[in-house]
Amino acid sequence: MALAVIPAIDILGGKCVRLTKGDYATATVYADDPVTVSEEFAKSGARRLHVVDLDAARGTGDNSTGIQQILQGSGMEVQVAGGVRSEEAVERVLARGAHWAVMGTAAVRDPSMFERCARLHPGRVLAALDMRNGQAAVSGWTQTSTAAVAELLGRWERLPLGGVILTCIDRDGTMSGPDIATLTRIRRMTGLQLHYSGGISSVADLNGVEAAGADAAILGKALYEGKIKLEEAFAR
Repeated sequence: MALAVIPAIDILGGKCVRLTKGDYATATVYADDPVTVSEEFAKSGARRLHVVDLDAARGTGDNSTGIQQILQGSGMEVQVAGGVRSEEAVERVLARGAHWAVMGTAAVRDPSMFERCARLHPGRVLAALDMRNGQAAVSGWTQTSTAAVAELLGRWERLPLGGVILTCIDRDGTMSGPDIATLTRIRRMTGLQLHYSGGISSVADLNGVEAAGADAAILGKALYEGKIKLEEAFAR
């Protein structure tokens, strides 16, 4: 199956931004209206969208109104991440129209609750494996966990998940190329559908990610900086 290409919209303070290496101090605003950005992605042929509520991820508020508008008007299948750390939050995200709820901190720190969410909503929960220096990062990437990655993946493997999103934080927003070594290592550890994010800046990078075993690639800064056009990514 060909590599799926998924554009990303990260929302901070109601605006469409990108961070570098997960550092909120580096936030660059690319658009004042994330809804308009989602509509442009849809016009370019995107069928699936990755949306991150950065305010909710670090516990400083939320962007639920804007995300609701995207869910209602984009026409794409949307996966929502950021601050989804309880059964109620998963229910709320899915009830609003998201096709998938993405859980990172909860998936790492509260395995029992995460398992309940996955079993209550088979195929509609994604686990976010955010990696920094070989460890899983949590709480909006502001902290790292001592949980062993192999142990996490082994636990998730037994659940009816929609997949795992691997983000290599040290490459995220840098456009310095994907971390193929980490992607290859994680691919060997799990048979779950695997999405990759971090450092992609060219069609050649997309080809490399596909060759390393990713099922999907999430694109952010490369799109906003014009390094990759969605039409080119879809036509590869």
